[in-house]
Amino acid sequence: MSWNSYGFRPYVPVAQRRAKAERELAKLAKKHGQASSPVRLDGRKIASTFWGKAWCDNLEAYSDYANRLPRGRTYVRNGSVVISKSARAK
Repeated sequence: MSWNSYGFRPYVPVAQRRAKAERELAKLAKKHGQASSPVRLDGRKIASTFWGKAWCDNLEAYSDYANRLPRGRTYVRNGSVVISKSARAK
């Protein structure tokens, strides 16, 4: 991948990135024999149970993760986090 004169990578449209992700998921499903799907949220809340909320509150208490947690939330909300069907059944 070439970079422009300012040192930034070229813009890649979201549709192109999603298509690439779908191809990668298909390859993983073929290799491991398990289908995967994006994690879907109901509303804006990441956690709905008491324990899930407590876990999120605990993570937010660590200042080391001040820039990582919002980025992780964005990944989940955009459908970038994937769970395999076998993990969902547990």
